[in-house]
Amino acid sequence: MKNAARIKLSKETRDHMASEVKNYFLNERDEELGDLAASLMLDFIIEKMAPEFYNQGVYDSCNYMKERSEDLLTIQI
Repeated sequence: MKNAARIKLSKETRDHMASEVKNYFLNERDEELGDLAASLMLDFIIEKMAPEFYNQGVYDSCNYMKERSEDLLTIQI
């Protein structure tokens, strides 16, 4: 869980996210997950998928700032 160790969640946030996983499985797949299964699914998502979302956010932020800094050139006298 190398990547999961880098993503720190408060207990409240983690509990809420695990609850969301349980709700998803119940509503979308008609499967009832226990707390342990939901927690393990959340660990999987954090480890395998969250880094991609994070990296995309960093990339998007970088592009946004680059575009805004290029706009500064338009105010030259």
